[in-house]
Amino acid sequence: MPYVKIELTREGVTRGQKQQLIIGITNLITEVLNKDPHLTHVVIQEIELDDWGYAGEQVSVLREKGITADKK
Repeated sequence: MPYVKIELTREGVTRGQKQQLIIGITNLITEVLNKDPHLTHVVIQEIELDDWGYAGEQVSVLREKGITADKK
């Protein structure tokens, strides 16, 4: 029974985007590991920006400085 946990910052990920992640991860586990998709669990946990740190800074502070995780 595969279990995949995705943690990301709470920054407006939509219900549709979450569904795409769940489908994509489930399909990948099925293709690569030959696991039954009905037994694959995907959990998405959103973390508040103040509760996530990187390089000694809270992500909320990094966002205030204009630093984002967006693809360049």
